[in-house]
Amino acid sequence: MNKRNTQQRRHLIMTELQQQGEVSVEQLAERFQTSEVTIRKDLSVLEEAGLLLRRYGGAVLVPQDFVTDSSLEQVSKRKLAIAKAAASLIKDHYRIIIDSGRTTAALLPELAHKQGLVVMTNSLAVANALRELENEPTLLMTGGSWDSQSESFQGQLAEQVLRAYDFDQLFIGADGLDLARGTTTYNELYSLSRVMAEVAREVIVMVESDKLGRKIHNLELPWQSIKVLVTDTGLSAADAAAIEQQGVSVIRVDAEA
Repeated sequence: MNKRNTQQRRHLIMTELQQQGEVSVEQLAERFQTSEVTIRKDLSVLEEAGLLLRRYGGAVLVPQDFVTDSSLEQVSKRKLAIAKAAASLIKDHYRIIIDSGRTTAALLPELAHKQGLVVMTNSLAVANALRELENEPTLLMTGGSWDSQSESFQGQLAEQVLRAYDFDQLFIGADGLDLARGTTTYNELYSLSRVMAEVAREVIVMVESDKLGRKIHNLELPWQSIKVLVTDTGLSAADAAAIEQQGVSVIRVDAEA
């Protein structure tokens, strides 16, 4: 289907959603005579635009308090800008790891035009989103023990699975940034993050600038393990320079650009 027809279909999806309050993937696929994969992609694009919220098997309108909350909108803009910059580092046929987290999850729509990707993840949410991409990257799961705090698989089994492979890149978030030490986390289960870093040639940290200076005890990844930090322009030039002195390349993106 050409671009014009795709835009028309998405407009009609929004019209139906506004009339009914919710829509289902199955019904939309039948109405537009297209695959459920295509409809899921439409819903993903519309969700990224802030027009709807995905629900199991379909979508609902965005609640009005979400629409009017400028702080949530700003956070979304930062995450999407960071994700776009991070995705530009990925080449076709790369083997990558995507860790669990909301910032790393924003990377997924940006993968739609990459060919031949192999993606390992410890997140069910990431895995489900990858399955909806029409370019169908090869999906690998770590398995392991489910951790409800991080909403991801952790533990020795997950570490063993990771060590059976080698990867080009790891994309990982963080709860905090420490200029002297590296990335920090509230979660006590951070050994899997270190194994992920060990089996990847490049470690790309995706994190919003407001994570800098948080007093968090647990060191997740030292700067020596990190190749690139992708963040927003809220990180000052001076702080970026201090991180670059640790041997890390810093990319600062303007969320308003």
